[in-house]
Amino acid sequence: MDAFYAAVEIRSRPELRGRPVVVGGGPERGVVLSASYEARAFGVRSAMPSARAHRLCPQAVFLRPDFTTYAEVSRAVMAVFRSVTPLVQPLSLDEAFLDVSGALRRLGTTPLGVAASIREEVAASQGITCSVGVASTMFVAKLASRVAKPDGVHLVPADGVRAFLDPLPVGALWGVGAKTEEVLGRHGISTVADVAAAGPSTLRRAVGEAHAAHLLALAHGIDERRVDPHGREKSAGAEETFDRDLVDPALRRRELLRLADRTARMLRQRGVRARTVALKVRFDDFTTITRARTLPAPTDLARDLHAVAVELHDALGEVPPVRLLGVRGEGLVDADRAPEQIVLGEPEHGWSDAERAADQARSRFGVAAVRPASLLGDPDPQRARSPSEAGDPARGRHRQHPDACRAGSRPEPNG
Repeated sequence: MDAFYAAVEIRSRPELRGRPVVVGGGPERGVVLSASYEARAFGVRSAMPSARAHRLCPQAVFLRPDFTTYAEVSRAVMAVFRSVTPLVQPLSLDEAFLDVSGALRRLGTTPLGVAASIREEVAASQGITCSVGVASTMFVAKLASRVAKPDGVHLVPADGVRAFLDPLPVGALWGVGAKTEEVLGRHGISTVADVAAAGPSTLRRAVGEAHAAHLLALAHGIDERRVDPHGREKSAGAEETFDRDLVDPALRRRELLRLADRTARMLRQRGVRARTVALKVRFDDFTTITRARTLPAPTDLARDLHAVAVELHDALGEVPPVRLLGVRGEGLVDADRAPEQIVLGEPEHGWSDAERAADQARSRFGVAAVRPASLLGDPDPQRARSPSEAGDPARGRHRQHPDACRAGSRPEPNG
């Protein structure tokens, strides 16, 4: 999807069309989750600190994220994909791989025909745009989708893969981050063509045997992976950057409850449970640490996630002021296959029933309808204060969100 979060916001507020729009933290703190193309013209990018985005584009409208709406639009978009083929592998709320080889025969069309029909249906039904990369492998299709942006299609024919890949920087290859790119550069390797021409021995000296074989295959356009419609994200969670650093441990535990509640709802919405609970803490000097603990049995309950997160937090002892907290569920398993932990003396209807009943109430009356008692009095239970929130002063939405409040999401990788 093109600038997905920003596009959804602009869709419902047409007066923002043509203006630079940033979804994420406010001008002072947080991280950019999404930026309209008007904002990108000033150099604003996803995952950029909001303060820097504000310096680059002070006239931008900063909005906090609305993950509930983004999730609804995402489900509708994925339904469009699945109307074409059942072989859909979502990567995030705004991106997916589709295997359309069977659909071509069934629909009697071409890859470009499928791409055109998908884009038309998404635009007509959701009022937003998407860009499509078409290729014979997942890796090349992913790169082609970047070239297609915004609001376009790019086809890489099977006999044109090397011509497409060769000029690209080596950083375009999966698995090449900044450090690996630097190492390869010292060996005179700066483009994908250089990787293909380098030979195994040079690459092994630079990055090791396993990584060398991986990069060499990608440089030649070889990707054996297949679209997996049953593939799941490996984790789900929420994190939040605060308007003011938190010094009081009691306040931090309270925020952990909010994040655990948000994370648990995501797990239940996806029909999964977490084997491991991870805590993320960023201090006022931007030092960031993570701690994790594996549970006796997988869970999708806020009560369990919060208990472990608090234990991990308290084990840190005295710490500097905290800028960001995050809670994640990892090692996800299907809820209907996960073993349930039996607790002696627990009533027939316990916490699981209570939290699911709360989900039903929220679906009918909004997120603020039901929440833990210790969070009552907070006027905005969804206030994201880091990379995803920021607001529109004209609409009273100028707040900051959690560093990607990974309320089901993360900064758009491609958008």
